[in-house]
Amino acid sequence: MSRTDEPTDPATPGLGRRPLLQGCLAGGAALVGLGVVSACGGPQTTPTVPSPGPLASLNDVPVGGTVVVNSPNGAPVALVRPNAGTVVAHSAICTHQGCSVAPAGATLSCPCHGSVFDAATGAVQQGPADRPLPAIAVQVQGQSVVVT
Repeated sequence: MSRTDEPTDPATPGLGRRPLLQGCLAGGAALVGLGVVSACGGPQTTPTVPSPGPLASLNDVPVGGTVVVNSPNGAPVALVRPNAGTVVAHSAICTHQGCSVAPAGATLSCPCHGSVFDAATGAVQQGPADRPLPAIAVQVQGQSVVVT
């Protein structure tokens, strides 16, 4: 039987089985792809700009370490404490496709696609991200780290 003589699917007259199956396979692959994006975190819907206010206790951020906290409005923020009196902050949302990054030593790593950022500066160390993590203005007030 040639392609043009292929029997048609009774549910879709005029459409051969092969094109119908190919369409179903392509649609299924697209749905699986969406599931993978969803499983990897996909684009975040939480705000990436934290609202002003306290983020963490200074004691929660170890000297030489990094933690990720949520701001009062839910925006994830990476706090880095290079020395006892200084804390710097960056958005903890990967600039590639919006997944949340996680501390990994002196870096912030994206579990979705492998981007790596310098924790202290937010600079991209490894793509696919091509933009740094946005800096967030913070200061130490007493024993609190506060978005200014």
